[in-house]
Amino acid sequence: MNISVIGSGSWGTTLAILLARKNFDVTLWTHKEEYFTMMSERRENSKYLAGISFPSNLKISQNLDDAVNCKDVIVFGIPSQQLRSVLEKVQEQNFKNSILVNLAKGIETSSLKLMNEVILSVLKNCDKNLIATLSGPSHAEEVCLNIPTAVVSASFNIETAKQVQEIFITDKFRVYASSDIIGIEIGGSLKNIIAIGAGIIDGANFGDNTKAALITRSISEITRLGIFLGAKEKTFAGLSGLGDLFVTCTSKHSRNRYVGEQIGKGRKLDFILREMKMVAEGVYTTRSAYLLSQKCKIETPIINEMYAVLFDKKDAKEATYDLMKRIAKEED
Repeated sequence: MNISVIGSGSWGTTLAILLARKNFDVTLWTHKEEYFTMMSERRENSKYLAGISFPSNLKISQNLDDAVNCKDVIVFGIPSQQLRSVLEKVQEQNFKNSILVNLAKGIETSSLKLMNEVILSVLKNCDKNLIATLSGPSHAEEVCLNIPTAVVSASFNIETAKQVQEIFITDKFRVYASSDIIGIEIGGSLKNIIAIGAGIIDGANFGDNTKAALITRSISEITRLGIFLGAKEKTFAGLSGLGDLFVTCTSKHSRNRYVGEQIGKGRKLDFILREMKMVAEGVYTTRSAYLLSQKCKIETPIINEMYAVLFDKKDAKEATYDLMKRIAKEED
């Protein structure tokens, strides 16, 4: 089986290594010449995963057309706001017989589309039933070290989800299958917003009670929006819902939680993002989710306050207290 991983960030690189370790024929594509040279010469991704050696059967490429041509499986490890521009470069190729696996956790700001919708809108020569998303609580820093991890593969077609499950599963990387690709993508995207909020709680020296309230009430909010968009309620109690939300809100590896922590300490968002070497998807998803909830007329008070903090420069502590002062209601 010929597989390409498009995108050499920490997660794309980790999964390329995982697949190569399973003896698949794997190509890892990078768009930067300096990364191509570094990974080709050192046989590791020193920028994101220093010390993790590449298997001998993992090939590195800087030619996007060659990387996607005639591949059985193409894995897109591209940040959500850049996915469209990468897809547009290969939109004339035929993907009718290729399984396309999305890794991005976000909502496109310009269109408010989920990642499977972005793929379908750009690649006219692909099969909707062969599109899948792989999501769940899975920090690359742990997966590359073979620390036990569980994720979920989702597709409109359960048979495709099961194929992806079989391709990625190992004795250290457990993969479940789901037909709820909408719910999986919503859960994986919106949890990054909440992780920024969890970081704010840590940075502002609030307590465990505050974080527990945030995580619990956000599940209700995420579920409400997800169901409106066609997701299944039970999905949000699973790996891409509660599981991913928990790990992203609490882990030292979470770049979104880090952004929030710095905001909670009083630092400005622009300065925080400027010094980071990896993308904090939650910042962009906050804008997308806010606009989407307004469009759908779904009540999302936590997302609304996060939007106000990130884009209207509202004080984070004031936003917290405004959430606490909302009209008393029954728990839903």
